[in-house]
Amino acid sequence: MSLTRREALRTTFALAFTIGGTEAWLTPREARALNADFKVLSAVEIRALEAFGEALLPGARAAGIAHFVDQQLSTSAAECLLMIRYLDIPPPYLDFYRPALAALDAATWHTHGRAFADLDAQTADDWVGILSRTVPQGWQGPPAPLFFFVARSDAVDVVYGTEEGFAKLGVPYMPHIVPPTKW
Repeated sequence: MSLTRREALRTTFALAFTIGGTEAWLTPREARALNADFKVLSAVEIRALEAFGEALLPGARAAGIAHFVDQQLSTSAAECLLMIRYLDIPPPYLDFYRPALAALDAATWHTHGRAFADLDAQTADDWVGILSRTVPQGWQGPPAPLFFFVARSDAVDVVYGTEEGFAKLGVPYMPHIVPPTKW
């Protein structure tokens, strides 16, 4: 049975990650803390995604945004829980993320002489604003505002899509089906 995005957010949110050759069911936060293996993203892409996720929503890096996105990109399109699946973007979804992350770094290299992950907090925040509303000159990837929307949605899911996340927001957690354990 295929797990929907909503069902995953209502349940334990444990996903299959690999640590030292052994598969384990972990949350993205646990996968990051345990340094779980990445399956499809390169070190440069991971660094850019973690920095962009953190600029979009503080706490996304620690919540495991790169592990979450990488794990989901390694699953079949029918099983993928990323927002991109719901936007009528044809799979494979790595063909969206890879050029978007490359375009992000290329744009900041062109403008500031360094990768997005090396920008100071204010400059990174400025770039988030730019990408939310326009396609920067010379951008060579999917539309920047679309990338902003997709990455922001992924960050929100990984940071606030848990019982703890709901509590941080002061929103009552009222799942349709109560998870058997906390996550």
